[in-house]
Amino acid sequence: MRSALPKVLHSLAGRPLVAHLLDTARALSPRALVVVVGSGAEAVRTALAAPDIAFVLQDPPRGTGDATRVALDALPTDGITLVTIGDLPLVPHTALAALVEAAEKGQLAVLTAHVPDPAGLGRIVRDASGRVRAIVEDRDLTPAQRKLDEINTGVMAAPTALMRRWVTALKPGNAQSEFYLTDIVAAAVADGIPVAAHAAADERDVRGINDQMQLAAVERIVQGRHAQALMQSGVALADPARIDIRGTLTCGRDVRIDVGCVFEGIVQLGDGVTIGPYCVLRDVAVADGAMLAAFSHLDGATVGANARIGPFARLRPGAALGEDVHIGNFVEVKASTIGAGSKANHLAYIGDATLGRNVNFGAGAITANYDGAHKHATTIGDDASIGSNCVLVAPITIGIGATIGGGSTLALDAPARALTVARPPQVTLAGWQRPVKAPNPTPKD
Repeated sequence: MRSALPKVLHSLAGRPLVAHLLDTARALSPRALVVVVGSGAEAVRTALAAPDIAFVLQDPPRGTGDATRVALDALPTDGITLVTIGDLPLVPHTALAALVEAAEKGQLAVLTAHVPDPAGLGRIVRDASGRVRAIVEDRDLTPAQRKLDEINTGVMAAPTALMRRWVTALKPGNAQSEFYLTDIVAAAVADGIPVAAHAAADERDVRGINDQMQLAAVERIVQGRHAQALMQSGVALADPARIDIRGTLTCGRDVRIDVGCVFEGIVQLGDGVTIGPYCVLRDVAVADGAMLAAFSHLDGATVGANARIGPFARLRPGAALGEDVHIGNFVEVKASTIGAGSKANHLAYIGDATLGRNVNFGAGAITANYDGAHKHATTIGDDASIGSNCVLVAPITIGIGATIGGGSTLALDAPARALTVARPPQVTLAGWQRPVKAPNPTPKD
């Protein structure tokens, strides 16, 4: 990956690669779950720490067979052992379950796939009757074996006692001088144990990731599947190739999503919601009929029914908007509650505030909520009108129905149903001259 970050921690659909695989493994309800770590072990342990995971260290790294041997020391001695690799995020639960089922019959089960370009991958070698006889790594292939298109995915299952016996007997007799787990196939054949090959239904499900290009390709597979599922549920996507879901997106009926939108964490969109192009939503709930215009960024916010947001609006964590609220272009709202029907249509900042119903918050107005050490609250009553370019220095309360004249800076509460103006008187200085620069000297010949 040419990165300081361990490969299995690179992000796919907003989560580490290996986290996808761990969730699939958990669907099998295993008695024990072991992650073998090596380079970058501490980062992997920190990212994946969970009560049901045990970590074991492989040091030095000596191949997949040695990694399995290390893991077996932390597993129960009976039952079935399923082995997979951490950069295989899309392998389906059904494929893993099929391997376990075959292993429960006393077989060695391997997951394979037929791929259009097997270069660099280990091949499944069968005899004339079609029985699996061996798995040969790419570096060790004969010219005839290089023509095979059935590849090993790195996923195997076997009775634990057999797995332990075969792994213990492995020898590093290969081009890499490593202990290959794939060599246990030949050991099983020698012991007369059937080898069951389960071919993946879709080769995309078993694509491993070894570089940034492969990671990007798998990302598009995941996003394409998300888009397909959304459209099958009735969501209208302007372009299914231009949407990214990096968490969970739940949509009601008649939802429309324009191009370039990103959804992170848990996002809920109600019936009739419209999302304009290039919006980013993270951990957001949007109620029925709301509309988000282009380039709006919402994080940790709730949006009421029929609200209008954007374009170029930002809702930060704790922003809670009531129904029919309008938040316009270049308006930022943070840790504030805005009542039904209120509007902040242009170039404003609302932070640590509570706005009542039908408040008009003028262009260029801000709540000055931070004194350099502490945050302070602003309370604005129903039907209040805050003029353009006002500064409300918190803590402050603006009464119900109050009007604040444009350009005012208020540090004291404003009474209800009255006009409050706090600005210096306008002064004109007759005869004043604007300073001018002295002319540049004429250059000499």
